[in-house]
Amino acid sequence: MRARLLVAVAALAAWPVLAHHGWSEYDSTSTLTLTGTIEQAGYEHPHGFVHLTVDGKAWVAVLAPPSRMENRGLPRAELVPGKRVTLVGYPNRNKPGEMRAERITVDGRTVELR
Repeated sequence: MRARLLVAVAALAAWPVLAHHGWSEYDSTSTLTLTGTIEQAGYEHPHGFVHLTVDGKAWVAVLAPPSRMENRGLPRAELVPGKRVTLVGYPNRNKPGEMRAERITVDGRTVELR
């Protein structure tokens, strides 16, 4: 009985890790550099995001977790609609128009996200 309880507790503890997506859905052999205007931004867990328009095309960029962005000097106040940003990262293999951002340049300052 005790062994079953330990297995159940371990499975529940691992659930958040299993529920989190992996980065394999992004093509790390193909680097994208996008400069555009933020239309919408989210500074939330598990990852922040920005929706931006680049040459008339809508993109979604998956960013780092908010705590990492904050620790590296990218506060929520810098990710606002209307602001121009440059993102460098990798395209999603299955979702055209989505990328995983490795770095972001805002107001002339570059922040490493990974």
